[in-house]
Amino acid sequence: MTVILQTQKLRVEYRNRDFRQANKVALLGLDLEVRAGEVFGFLGPNGAGKTTTMNVLLGFIPPTSGSASLFGIDVRQPIARQRIGYLPELTYYYKFLTAEELLRFYAKIFGLSRSETDRRIADLLKLVELEHASKRPIKSYSKGMQQRVGIAQSLINNPDLLILDEPTSGLDPLGRMKVREIIQRLKDEGKTVFFSSHELGEVEAICDHVAIVHQGELKAMGTVAEISAGHPNLEQAFLKVVGYQNAAAS
Repeated sequence: MTVILQTQKLRVEYRNRDFRQANKVALLGLDLEVRAGEVFGFLGPNGAGKTTTMNVLLGFIPPTSGSASLFGIDVRQPIARQRIGYLPELTYYYKFLTAEELLRFYAKIFGLSRSETDRRIADLLKLVELEHASKRPIKSYSKGMQQRVGIAQSLINNPDLLILDEPTSGLDPLGRMKVREIIQRLKDEGKTVFFSSHELGEVEAICDHVAIVHQGELKAMGTVAEISAGHPNLEQAFLKVVGYQNAAAS
């Protein structure tokens, strides 16, 4: 399968406000490959460098050194991001809007025609199971419903690659299950999904490949079965990879 997301020796440093202290290194030579049509889980403790990686891919911050590309195009070129959709961990929408109004707003940003907009909105509301609530203001939605409308807006331009930052954060079991079902449907449609998560049970259930980062470095990458080999489940493998057991033992 074609590699559509790639980083090579990606390094990001943040300048310390105190000039007497060294710069903070958020990523230290990160190498990633995500292939077309797969669901890829990006794992790591808080502060591991996951959000920094996504910010580079989205063009929000430049790399200090190394490279990152989407569909073979350097992420520093705006055209590289035309075929992606993005859901941040913390979403904010004008909550007086309805789901339909929100999606129509984003469709206009992407320059979709009226007929295409109507078709995409109908398809997406069905995908995220919000047809019944499409004309209700978002402020009346539960956390899970707000997350699902966020996924819908990230898909309005029919992207080939979806980047999700903690898509199941704060959701109850039913909400997590619905998001998992949406991701599976997107995979069935041939979409590629790259997402970070602390919900390792969700990752284990739906991901083809995973990568584990810790302190800015790639610690493991492979299929869920490969990473979990020799451990009861992915969670135990994750804890071993990030050194939790060693820390506990000391």
